[in-house]
Amino acid sequence: MCRHAAITGWGFCVPEKVLTNYDLEKMVDTSDEWIRTRTGIVERRIASSDQTTSSMGVIAAQRALDKAHLAAIDLDLILCATCTPDHLIPATACLIQHELGAVNAAALDINAACSGFVYALVTASQFIMSGTYDRVLIVAAETLSRFVNWQDRNTCILFGDGAGAVLLEATDQDGGLISSVLGAQGDVGRLLTIEGGGSAKPANPDTLANGEHCIRMKGNEVFKFAVRSMGLTAKQAIDKAGLKPEDIRKVIPHQANIRIIKATQEALGIPWEKVFVNVDRYGNTSAASVPIALCEFLETEEVSPGDNLLFVAFGGGLTWGAAVVRWIDVESHISERVEGPYAI
Repeated sequence: MCRHAAITGWGFCVPEKVLTNYDLEKMVDTSDEWIRTRTGIVERRIASSDQTTSSMGVIAAQRALDKAHLAAIDLDLILCATCTPDHLIPATACLIQHELGAVNAAALDINAACSGFVYALVTASQFIMSGTYDRVLIVAAETLSRFVNWQDRNTCILFGDGAGAVLLEATDQDGGLISSVLGAQGDVGRLLTIEGGGSAKPANPDTLANGEHCIRMKGNEVFKFAVRSMGLTAKQAIDKAGLKPEDIRKVIPHQANIRIIKATQEALGIPWEKVFVNVDRYGNTSAASVPIALCEFLETEEVSPGDNLLFVAFGGGLTWGAAVVRWIDVESHISERVEGPYAI
């Protein structure tokens, strides 16, 4: 019997507060037309003062558990993909574990910036396929608005807050993760940074005055890297799965910029209708963008067992990743959980 790692639950959470391009016109020297033309973003969500990366992650996680008809005590491991943790210590995954009451789960954070969800998906799948764990919760959550320089019009227009979560379970159905490609290029890491707050530049009056605790990005260079890496990585993952682009039911890319998404679609040679896009409503939510998009896709379209989904992302590091996931019969899996080989 082959052991696969399949998605059986999903959920997301975004703040209620909406920040539109017209709102940004009043804050920095920009315009709705300029932002739309260059990014495709119309609005983004901003966390309230009492919301954190972990609090949004908990809501998304509980929704994923509810969808999978599981309780938090059934979890073996929690992975939190984030580059905007609540604290340096403890890990945000541990905070989520506590709030959920997942007393049987190990917990750790993964930081691959915007590639974080794909990195976590591949990592979680290895734990399951190796037989180490049966149920792994992935939470990808970000509160980027706390790390944005609201006077920098080149970056403050791009980012939003939110969280997405998926539940991975062991199954003998033919599905789950069927291929993946991960990569990193540390020599260009300084193209996208938050330099302050770590051991190299601990917080002090100078780092605060210099804005070193905010996102800094060399936009043109990052754009070129993203256009190149997204298309290439997507093709590699499809090839590795033994598939062709036309075999992909839906591409769910990192929602950074509509022009990057369009370039990925053109590189794959697939119809635009096969690409899911919500960057216009949420902006770039970093690691959370792919699972939020996945959740909205599953809310709006029917997915059948055997459908192939492609996740692809790039991020700070610089990092990149892609994964092909074959959908299983989720309802059948849940109904068989009571008596099957992976029964609770």
